[in-house]
Amino acid sequence: MTTPDDQPPAPDTPDTQSIPDAPGTPGTPGTPDASDTPGTPEPQFKDRVYRSPSGIAGGVLLLAIAGWLGIDALVSGEGKAPWVALATLLLLVPLVGAYTLRPAVYANEQRLRIRNPFRVIMLPWGTVEAFRSGYSNEVLDTAGGKYQVWAVPVSLRGRKRAARKEARGDTGGARRGRSPHSAPVADGPVRAQGDQIMDELRELLAAHGKDPQAQGEVSVRWAYEIVAPAAAGAVLLTILLSMG
Repeated sequence: MTTPDDQPPAPDTPDTQSIPDAPGTPGTPGTPDASDTPGTPEPQFKDRVYRSPSGIAGGVLLLAIAGWLGIDALVSGEGKAPWVALATLLLLVPLVGAYTLRPAVYANEQRLRIRNPFRVIMLPWGTVEAFRSGYSNEVLDTAGGKYQVWAVPVSLRGRKRAARKEARGDTGGARRGRSPHSAPVADGPVRAQGDQIMDELRELLAAHGKDPQAQGEVSVRWAYEIVAPAAAGAVLLTILLSMG
């Protein structure tokens, strides 16, 4: 009979077993560390876009006329006429496009972006102090800056038309001059289109001005793609006209 004392000694057993690192454990070769993992992207919100339909229509008409006259001068002109036509087109086309087709306002829950003829202004809602409407629509920031909103012009005719509808009691939601982004409203004061857009921007400011993702700094970028060709056209036209 064998007793425990007579049994052969068992092989030494390590205190801890060697267990391979689990996948995804920081420090494992070939596995990205948690700090290297890209962060979750910020949520993107669809922009509300505001533009002037009358400005776009006028710009298209002016560009069509300028193109017709300019191309005719380039093809059938004599002497310096083709060069003068080319310089004039180089000057006028960017300016007409800047003042008619380019202006737009983009707004979402994080920021307001104003695209004016020669500048693009980016304002997080936290930097917007107020909106002001007089003979033009303007945005005031918390640092004292003032920016005109070219895409939303003030229409005195539209205000008079709205006042006449208000006097007639025509306050139906379909005739209120509300923008496409507005919720349908059955009654209320009649507002001109531009004034209604400014009201919507004020509502966005009130709703998101304190949001953490709506904070930041104001940025202003000059539209060199407009300024450069217009300046080149002005210089070329001046040289051609000075040559007699």
